[in-house]
Amino acid sequence: MTDTIHPVEPEYRERILVQLDEIEREHGVTILYACETGSRGWGFSSPDSDYDVRFIYTHPLDWYLKVTPERDVIELPIEGLLDINGWELRKALGLLKKGNATLVEWLSSPIVYRADPDFIARIQAEARAVHRPDRGFHHYLHMAKGNFRGYLQGESVRLKKYLYVLRPVLACLWIERDLGVVPMRFEELVAGVVDDPELRDAIDRLLVIKRGANESEYGAAIPSLNDFIASELPRLEQHPPGRGKVIDFSGLDRLLYDFVERNGQD
Repeated sequence: MTDTIHPVEPEYRERILVQLDEIEREHGVTILYACETGSRGWGFSSPDSDYDVRFIYTHPLDWYLKVTPERDVIELPIEGLLDINGWELRKALGLLKKGNATLVEWLSSPIVYRADPDFIARIQAEARAVHRPDRGFHHYLHMAKGNFRGYLQGESVRLKKYLYVLRPVLACLWIERDLGVVPMRFEELVAGVVDDPELRDAIDRLLVIKRGANESEYGAAIPSLNDFIASELPRLEQHPPGRGKVIDFSGLDRLLYDFVERNGQD
């Protein structure tokens, strides 16, 4: 399988960087990390795929010293292909503590627009330290089941929906094999858990089609992929991972304190 190309048009990269600068000025925040998610981050974008930009930010210190909590997300209106929003650091770390798989994926994105080097190193280390495979497993299994039931039952299907089922199924296999934190890149998942050459060939062919077709492209159902998904889902449902060891979450508190103190005094 060849290396994935994660295309970001120079025009859009520049627009995204300008938007991030404007967010900092307008909201008085410090963006610690900003990345691409969705199909571009996963490595199977279509020519007309959105740019799904996500970021983590901090406020000045006095924002945290109020009795009534304020809004902890920043969401820009969707503009053309640009979909940009972010989570405040305390919210993000709270979700990490709960085993939020979406946030964990952000931290391994192959497309990074902004990153404080110290912050990304520490939050990636904390993500590994507080990894909750049981939570991730149930998240991915629920996603796979819902997408399979909702999108892949006819003779003609939206081809991109195969990847929206395959990816969470492979993520469950990754967790089942105890390979650690699930990576964002789809091809890394495939390389790590798909052993059957015929299945890998079918996935490779699907990726070629998906990367060259528009998001709405329909095509004939692919029996080999349907058979794989239909056999794996019930098997995985019968063998969820246990909760595992007791986790020390104190590192998340230190991370919050350090970066609010460092970035919140302006």
